[in-house]
Amino acid sequence: MTEIPVKISFATRLRNSFLTGVLILAPVTITMWLVWTFLQWVDSWVKPYIPARYDPEQYFDVAIPGFGLLVAVIGITLIGFLGNNLIGKWIVGVGESVLNHMPFVRPIYKSIKQLFESVLKEHSSSFKKVGLIEFPSPGTWAMVFVASDATGEMAYRFNEIGQEMVAVFLPPTPVPTAGFLLFVPKDKIIMLDMSPEDGAKLLISGGLVAPDFTPKTAVEPVPDQSSS
Repeated sequence: MTEIPVKISFATRLRNSFLTGVLILAPVTITMWLVWTFLQWVDSWVKPYIPARYDPEQYFDVAIPGFGLLVAVIGITLIGFLGNNLIGKWIVGVGESVLNHMPFVRPIYKSIKQLFESVLKEHSSSFKKVGLIEFPSPGTWAMVFVASDATGEMAYRFNEIGQEMVAVFLPPTPVPTAGFLLFVPKDKIIMLDMSPEDGAKLLISGGLVAPDFTPKTAVEPVPDQSSS
């Protein structure tokens, strides 16, 4: 029996074309707006401190977006370079010693420094792995970002009950900026091969944008022994 093709009305085609255009333009437009807003924000902080003779806008009479960001990146890199030599380390040590002796400033500085060290240091394993845990009930699985093994008092308390626990971050969909810090037994986590970036895409899209996956080891077929 020949199937009769379904005719699509002009209004439906027009709506589909509009939605396709939104899907194409919205991510590009929002990304460009965020980048432009970030550049303007950095420039508004950095440019007032740049001497006029070093500002190219004084010579070309044209606003150069991102020049403040470029200066900030170069300045931060130079500070990091100086901080790696002996004189720089001594200066940093003196500055930290002063901050550590200030009653109200010390806890704030130590907390912020510990946070940045745990995130930015090369040896840090924070949120470099993605896993699955049973949540909120057995048989239901949720994707988490693995932070690190339990440390400090948390590790001590877990060792008392004979449990090796891992700290994981369970973000909601589609906004991963908030979530839950959970301590899960290490043997209860199914580790995934996907990167945290791919995990974030999967999370934000509500499961619609799944990363490509190729098993590391393919299952070899069982040879047919009936003919032997």
